[in-house]
Amino acid sequence: MRIGVISDTHAHIHNTRSAVRMLESLDVEAVLHCGDICSTEIPPLLAAWPTHFVYGNCDNDLDSLRAAIETAGLTCHALFGDFELGGRRIAQLHSHDIRLFRRVTTSGEYDLVCYGHTHVAEQHRAGRTLILNPGALYRADPHTLAIVELDTLEATIVPL
Repeated sequence: MRIGVISDTHAHIHNTRSAVRMLESLDVEAVLHCGDICSTEIPPLLAAWPTHFVYGNCDNDLDSLRAAIETAGLTCHALFGDFELGGRRIAQLHSHDIRLFRRVTTSGEYDLVCYGHTHVAEQHRAGRTLILNPGALYRADPHTLAIVELDTLEATIVPL
């Protein structure tokens, strides 16, 4: 199973549409958005896939965001997602809560931990866990997203 991972859209519709076109071309089966959504206009753009959202530190009107996510038929995990996809246990968060981030990335409980906040794409392993930041669709150079092959747990950072 191939998934797309994005973060830090910060209400930028144009950049999000570019990411959607890239995700379509890469044949992803699901998408994770790692926070700082910042607009109720973002979730409907990702409605082509089962998409999982978490909130970031810049997300303010959480009730409206949750309503937009759920109206689009997508999943809102609030501040922390803990779920399975493609036989892999996944943690999803924004990482602005550093204590939670440290606990999750060092627990050894997850196959994949996806996070945002820093606007810097990076990936590394901690034991069996792949820890991945897809970068950002706003205030980053270049704007990036990530693709993860869940069967092999290999990630690729993709510039837009």
